[in-house]
Parts: sequence; C-alpha cells; structure tokens
Amino acid sequence: MDIEQAQQLWKPEPGWLNTASYGLPPEPAWTALQEALADWRTGSSSWEGWGQSVDRARAAFAGLVGVPAGDVAVGAAVSQLLAPVAAALPAGANVVVPEVEFTSNLFPWLVQEERGVRVRTVPLTGLVDAIDADTDLVAFSLVQSADGAVAAYDEIVAAARAHGALVAVDATQACGWLPFDGSRADVVAVAGYKWLMGPRGCAYAYLAPELRERLRPDAAGWYAGADPHASYYGPPLRLAGDARRFDISPAWFSWVGAAPALEVVAEIGVPAIRAHDVALANRFLAGLGRPPGESAIVAVDVPDAELRLERAGIRAAVRAGRVRASFHVYSTEADVDAALTALTG
Repeated sequence: MDIEQAQQLWKPEPGWLNTASYGLPPEPAWTALQEALADWRTGSSSWEGWGQSVDRARAAFAGLVGVPAGDVAVGAAVSQLLAPVAAALPAGANVVVPEVEFTSNLFPWLVQEERGVRVRTVPLTGLVDAIDADTDLVAFSLVQSADGAVAAYDEIVAAARAHGALVAVDATQACGWLPFDGSRADVVAVAGYKWLMGPRGCAYAYLAPELRERLRPDAAGWYAGADPHASYYGPPLRLAGDARRFDISPAWFSWVGAAPALEVVAEIGVPAIRAHDVALANRFLAGLGRPPGESAIVAVDVPDAELRLERAGIRAAVRAGRVRASFHVYSTEADVDAALTALTG
C-alpha cells in the first residue's frame, strides 16, 4: 500500500498538524472500535474476542521495532512500563538523562532518589560524552517531544555499551514514522496513541531477556500468568516466562482500536511513512526560510503563531514557548501550505 492509497483510510478535517499530541485512527481501527462498543452496549459478544486484539497489537509492534513478540510487555503508559526497571536499580546507581526529557522517562528515575539513585541531566547534544564509567543507565527519547530533535541512537548505545550501562529509550515520538532497531537497547517503551494512531491507554515495552532477570513484576495479576485463563484464582504464583509477566490487564476497547492501526502502519511500511512525513516537515520549514531537518516534528518561533494558526483552523501545539507542528501519513501538502499562509500571509 503506497501513501496515496493509504490516505484513503483517513478522513481528517484539514489542518491537523498535531500527531505529536495524538494520532488519528485509520478506518479499520475506527470501525473495529465502533463494532466492539456496539457489542458492549448490548452484551452481544464475550470479551475474549476483544482480548485477542492485544496479541495482534503485540506482534505488530514487535515487528515494527525488530524484536520477538515474547520480549514485549503491554501496559497503559510509558512510565508504568519503566517503573520496574527504575525499581530494580541498586542504591547508588547513576542515571543520565537529557535535561529537556519528557517526564514519563524522567520521573520514574527521579522517584528512586530517596533510596540513593542519582539522576544527572545534561544537554541532549552532550549525552554521548556524559556517559562514563560511573553511569549505570542512560535514558532518553529517540525523538524529543518538545522540538522533534532526533537523538544519536547508535552513538548513545555504543557509548553505553562501552561503559557497561543500560539503555532505556522512550520511542513514543518516533515509533510509527522513524525506522530503528529496538533490539539494540535494553528497554524501548512506546505510548501507542500518537504515531501508532491507537486509542489512548495502550503502551508497549521491549524488555531485553537479560534485563528481565533483574526485574520484579510488582504489578502482576491474572493477565501476567503463564496462561491468563488459568490464572483467575488462588496460588501458586504462575507467571509467564517471557515479557508477558510484566503485562497489566488490558483496557479492551483501546486494544481493539490499536491492533488494526498498527497493522496499517506495518502494511504501509515505516520507511515510506518517514519519507512522506519528513518531506512535509521540510516543506513547512522551507516556507518559513528555515533549513531542512530530519524529523516529522518541527518547532518554530513565529510572532503570534498560535493565534494565526487558530484563526486559520490549523491545529498544532505550543511546547517550550514555540509552535510545534507534526506531520504524519494523513497530512498533505495542502495542510502545510495552509499553515504557511497563516504564518506568513
């Protein structure tokens, strides 16, 4: 499926340039969710069918980031999936994080400071050089939420490996448009409601097998069981042997919408989506006299930009005092040009 064909699966109101806040569902995801909600209203089906969407979404996510499905845990939010990793750090451990990091990948480490974990923040451009022999874990967003800056993934991982440090990546603003090899990290956590275009309430985490041996699944419930359907009642503890032991019980309807959306992303192909998204972002930058970049997210300073865009019906965001525009598969050149007219006219 090429981009032009894929765009027929969406019916966005013109001017949506805010996927970095939330993505829009493709038709298969929207339809599946409406059908499930209708069944819920009348009690015309059992929940097991809704639950099967979790396995579909897990498999599709694993394929997108290049890891085995058995190494993927599912949850509701990035911070929740990172919490077991943070809790497993020994007292006195040193964590290095970019200074403008989104707090879902900062607060889980900071709350451990009361037991001696030390968190150091540095500029993103200095992250590689900040990793040293005292570093136990480096945490960063693959693409920064505030301005779309793309982290030097390979260089950061190489520096961490050279010093025996763990790597925890928040790929929420990358997964779905930026190809990357998730298996190079120890943890890759992703919220699924942005570039993966599922409902809010779905999140994914690649947990490397070696790392999982250090972690305790404190949130384990029936869904973390080796066989969830045989884990409803009573002892003994019988958790899954893979990353599923870190699953939490799924919010069914979110996953019903998430699975088809992920499968659409896989069918289009992330490299094709990247080419489309970045081309639109660079068209926007060129129209403002800015140099091209390599991200689907851009942040610009334009006087009265927020008011100008609002008056023109362009929906973007303001982050760190700048207008943030983000472009995805359903975005068009007409959207870009309308935004430029609003900002430069």
